[in-house]
Amino acid sequence: MTDTIAEHEADAPDGAPPRAAATATAALPRDRFADRELSWLSFNERVLELAEDTGLPLLERAKFLAIFASNLDEFFMVRVAGLKRRIDAGIAVRAASGLMPRDLLDQILSRTRALMDRHAACFSDVVLPQLRAEGIQVLRYHAATQEEQADLRQLFIDKVFPVLTPLAVDPAHPFPYISGLSLNLAVVVRNPSTGTELFARVKVPPSLPRFLSVGHERFVPLEEVIAANLGDLFPGMEILQQHSFRVTRNEDVEVEEDDAENLLKALERELMRRRFGPPVRLEVERSIDPYVLEVLVRELGISDEEVFALPGPLDLTGLWTIYAIDRDDLKERAFLPKTSPQLSEVESASAPDVLEAMRDHDVLLHHPYDSFSTSVQRFLEQAAADPKVLAIKQTLYRTSGDSPIVDALIDAAQSGKQVLALVEIKARFDEQANISWARKLERQGVHVVYGLVGLKTHCKLSMVVRDDGDKLRRYVHIGTGNYHPKTARLYEDMGLLTADPAVGEDVSHVFNVLSGYSMNTTYQRLLVAPHSIRTGLIERIEREVAHHREGRRARVRFKCNSIVDEAIIDALYRASQAGVPVDVWVRGICAVRPGVPGMSENVRVRSVLGRFLEHSRAYEFANGGQTETWIGSADLMHRNLDRRVEVLVRLNDEHAESVATLLDMGFDERTKAWICQPDGTWARHVAPDGGGGRDLQEHLIDLHARGARRRVV
Repeated sequence: MTDTIAEHEADAPDGAPPRAAATATAALPRDRFADRELSWLSFNERVLELAEDTGLPLLERAKFLAIFASNLDEFFMVRVAGLKRRIDAGIAVRAASGLMPRDLLDQILSRTRALMDRHAACFSDVVLPQLRAEGIQVLRYHAATQEEQADLRQLFIDKVFPVLTPLAVDPAHPFPYISGLSLNLAVVVRNPSTGTELFARVKVPPSLPRFLSVGHERFVPLEEVIAANLGDLFPGMEILQQHSFRVTRNEDVEVEEDDAENLLKALERELMRRRFGPPVRLEVERSIDPYVLEVLVRELGISDEEVFALPGPLDLTGLWTIYAIDRDDLKERAFLPKTSPQLSEVESASAPDVLEAMRDHDVLLHHPYDSFSTSVQRFLEQAAADPKVLAIKQTLYRTSGDSPIVDALIDAAQSGKQVLALVEIKARFDEQANISWARKLERQGVHVVYGLVGLKTHCKLSMVVRDDGDKLRRYVHIGTGNYHPKTARLYEDMGLLTADPAVGEDVSHVFNVLSGYSMNTTYQRLLVAPHSIRTGLIERIEREVAHHREGRRARVRFKCNSIVDEAIIDALYRASQAGVPVDVWVRGICAVRPGVPGMSENVRVRSVLGRFLEHSRAYEFANGGQTETWIGSADLMHRNLDRRVEVLVRLNDEHAESVATLLDMGFDERTKAWICQPDGTWARHVAPDGGGGRDLQEHLIDLHARGARRRVV
């Protein structure tokens, strides 16, 4: 069956279900998929519901307001921009949900308008007054004391005024380019000599804090300070009006790759072009003068439907400044990751001996509950310093500006080890940082490659080759998250540390495919996209159907960030029709419509959100009582299964049982969650006792604190 699906899949259009699967799903209704873009908006609405949740600490709610705003920025820059590009190009292809591009864009703009209004109201009407009641004030400039205004005036003179550049708009000065996501002031001035009114734009410098501190837990928005001192920018002019506005542009990067072109240089050119992408959204203050708004709309070439009038202040991504204040009483309790007990059993004088632990047994990690620094980071640092280590190979998709992972690779190269780094320079919005890291690594003697033409390298792999005396042994880490020490404290992820020869051989093959001309597609404990993850998962779903028909134990449970792939969803529908229970735990986008009679009545879909970003991917199959569980980097989306190099690894029985315990908790009716409805909408789950239920992440923190981690991942 696998070969048949793969054979047909090669001829299927990008993103379309394989023809073999389409034939088998003729009985399924045409409207069986929820729309991916509208589903994403539902995900961000769940983030907004956390900001509105009175049961959460106040600063955590402010944080979720910032996350909502940042998420929506990226959605417009990429998804809305791509949709507009297709409409403008006349590509009227109906989405899998059945919606045409124009109809979908209209629905998106309508829903985002309602969500943005709700977001602004949550801040101005609820969170802001409650912050004030707690002694944290976000003030208008005129509400600051005279002493505070004097301090702000001096700060303006010293640090703000020198970097401001007012740009006039008149016959001699065309309307200036407005960079994406920049906050700006539209200013109208009058020449007292002639009475002529003139228009100018002032960019609020992004290099300064969004909210300026004027004393203990008191802040004033930066644009208000600039507005109060516009006389310094336009001496001799009368300041008539000033209004803040913000533009979102198409900032998705498209690189046409071919074998003859240097990918690094091509991407650098595209990053320059990104700055000049067409506008897709204009945010303005509701108080804006109609004339000023008309100027902005005309000059930016934007439609009325793409204008969002909101109460000030705009750009609430800046609320991270407020969240950063030292008020533990208004935040979630402090959490400190601990060394995995599977590693702490084998400790040297100062830190875990990760390599020795791996020689003894596979180690399954669950971040952030298990410390990243004493596991994955320690693994690479120990390997870099070990004279018996001969080579290190590593994929880097995203990492931090002060990455100890990069430092370890450099140390290894400088000590004479062979070091290979696969740097994915097309990681969206991290392209420039990854280009910088690639060049730094190359200068230090690391062999840097950029993967395969036409494919992003999204898998999370590290391999260490060590001379253990009796033989060379491969030590491997396979993860669900990036090698990023900072996000490892904020993202929920899993990882496997193993010295299993089968995994080592598999990962060697993957690196040879990425760095050389290997065409290997056969693996022992791995599924690797774009060749075998979709077909491998569908084969296992169909195997569950066969188990169920023979009276053996059958069940499918998935945990992922997104599920959109039609072929896999159809396989889940067919399993449901056959009577197989299907549970899907998804954080974000979900095209599955559960609970539809005759199609998916045996499918349940839920979403868990919290202080940590649920980011791990796990795929479990009951397999007639011999449970088979896979973890790795791949979500169930076209891009992951068709256009990326992704890896899933099969866990041993002990670790499969541990993941099963986590899934049991996630799908437990007592756990706080959102439940997907048959029409694709989401509803906040009410626990059986009528209460809010158990916070899964807080429960896991308690388990880890009590040392009960052996029962959980």
